[in-house]
Amino acid sequence: MASRRHLANAIRALSMDAVQKAKSGHPGAPMGMADIAEVLWNDHLKHNPTSPTWADRDRFVLSNGHGSMLIYSLLHLSGYDLAMDQLASFRQLHSQCAGHPEYGYAPGIETTTGPLGQGISNGVGFAMAEKLLAEQFNRPGHKIVDHNTYVFMGDGCLMEGVSHEACALAGTWGLGGLIAFWDDNNISIDGHIDGWYTDDTVRRFESYGWHVISVDGHDSEAINAAIELAKKETERPSLICCKTIIGYGSPNKSGSHDCHGAALGDEEVALVRKELGWDSEPFVIPDDVYAGWDAKAKGAEVESEWNTRFDAYAAEYPELAVEFKRRMANELPTNWKEASNTLITETNANAASLASRQASQKCITALAPTLPEFLGGSADLTGSNLTSCADFKHVSGKEMGNYISYGVREFGMFAIMNGMTLHGGLLPFGGTFHMFSDYAKSAFRMAALMKIRTIAVLTHDSIGQGEDGPTHQPIENTSAMRFIPNMDVWRPADSTETAVSWVMAVERLDGPTSLVLSRQGLPFIERTDAQIAGIRKGAYVISEAQGKAAIILIATGSEVSLALKSQVALAEKGIQTRVVSMPSTNVFDRQDQAYKDSILTPGVKRVAVEAGVSDFWRKYVGLEGGVVGIDTFGESAPGGVVMEHFGFTVENVVANVEAVL
Repeated sequence: MASRRHLANAIRALSMDAVQKAKSGHPGAPMGMADIAEVLWNDHLKHNPTSPTWADRDRFVLSNGHGSMLIYSLLHLSGYDLAMDQLASFRQLHSQCAGHPEYGYAPGIETTTGPLGQGISNGVGFAMAEKLLAEQFNRPGHKIVDHNTYVFMGDGCLMEGVSHEACALAGTWGLGGLIAFWDDNNISIDGHIDGWYTDDTVRRFESYGWHVISVDGHDSEAINAAIELAKKETERPSLICCKTIIGYGSPNKSGSHDCHGAALGDEEVALVRKELGWDSEPFVIPDDVYAGWDAKAKGAEVESEWNTRFDAYAAEYPELAVEFKRRMANELPTNWKEASNTLITETNANAASLASRQASQKCITALAPTLPEFLGGSADLTGSNLTSCADFKHVSGKEMGNYISYGVREFGMFAIMNGMTLHGGLLPFGGTFHMFSDYAKSAFRMAALMKIRTIAVLTHDSIGQGEDGPTHQPIENTSAMRFIPNMDVWRPADSTETAVSWVMAVERLDGPTSLVLSRQGLPFIERTDAQIAGIRKGAYVISEAQGKAAIILIATGSEVSLALKSQVALAEKGIQTRVVSMPSTNVFDRQDQAYKDSILTPGVKRVAVEAGVSDFWRKYVGLEGGVVGIDTFGESAPGGVVMEHFGFTVENVVANVEAVL
């Protein structure tokens, strides 16, 4: 049987060889953390390589995702379906071993990492999901949700501010199932970090309420003992500070930034082989090393034991067992269609004129009984975002519930939500002012990249926000969100469009949704069944011209009612106008050409009306069309005054139409 060090050296060899072949990558972190990884994966990690999505597996997150060859090596060696030729094509087109770990590319990768700090924040989400689901489903004598989340992270993750946002919450929530390993190697890309990172990390995490242990990251016995201690600490998350040597085994480059983000070079690779006593050729693993790493039999046994326990649980609590399976499979309830159709129908019948943030709260209240997986929250703006309802139980410190006050932590909130979604069993949504979506943009991008369902409730959507002034008036944010690939943005015009937007967000399983909602009241507009079907397609004719249309007005959100008033004024001037409401440009763009042409008739000139930057709308109106928008920052005054000041008036819309015609 191969020694622990020899098993760890397999990671070092694969990592340096793959990076060398690619002539690109980060060999230092995998080589430095190999001993930690060997102990964790061989002695503690509960997983089954032949069943990567088993519900009660431990979750492993490589937050310092630049060291991606570490996780690829671990997956391959322990028996996951990740062939050696994939490792040998590291960082090449269509390889499962991308430059940074990509969710969905290879089995066993729990989340996409690379933007530093987000992996540990996802890890907090994983651990929070485990704790919430344990409370919801576990019963006396039946622990069907009982696993840990392990996170590897480096100095860069700790420097990024989002790690503070998320890790502080992890301490507040008492996430005993979260165990993080800090690769304390004193190196980042620019060199030794003494000139830019001198934080007392131990005291920092102790102040959050974490359990902190310090070890030699190359002492397997010490690492093992630290993990045992961390697993016994069930009331606090644990940080294991591992003092390591980056590029361990490299005679000339270990301990320096030279091995952080570049291949070692052929000569140095040969010296590493000699230093480590590794005689195998590149991408060749000895049989005894494979045998020492193989986790398939042990994993199958652990999963089988859990299946037996789950069967006993299902016998005693059959309804809970069915519900657990449904939620972990990311399936909607059987009565979802009925409930969602009722919401839309009743909303359309009630003719309520509300701010869309208020309409959104009514949707949340109506859907919550149907969706026990709902997990609401807000970044310290619950009373403004209106993201809570009477049915929700608020999380308070270590008391669990289904509504979270995240505090002023927009980025942390959405990064944590990503982890919750990836864990499974929960449908998280979080609210903030739309202006502060800028703080969370990287987390939105990661959700879109991973094609996972999270819902952002972004209120106070335009200059109609009013008195708070330009610092809080999101002129460019809606268009910026629309430009994120795979992000669906909805800016509804009234309560009916808001209801459809919520239903579409819940039904969308392959990407995130942002609901952009108004502070100010919006007049209700009654819809036909055909128009409601059109809302689902992202754009539809809300009011047709009386005769052949000379112009098409396209509007969203609070500006739809302005477009309808302008239609009347234009008719008095003999100008027939079609009004199109386009609550989601992203969804409309996915429709077939025939439908798009039926809404935006080719050859008919167009004017778009939205209280945001105008350039976005050129894709719909062309250079010959017009845009009533705003290309400067707002002003501080009552919302109606600001809207009038910047030209969101019937007179200005009519003038723009006349100029285009």
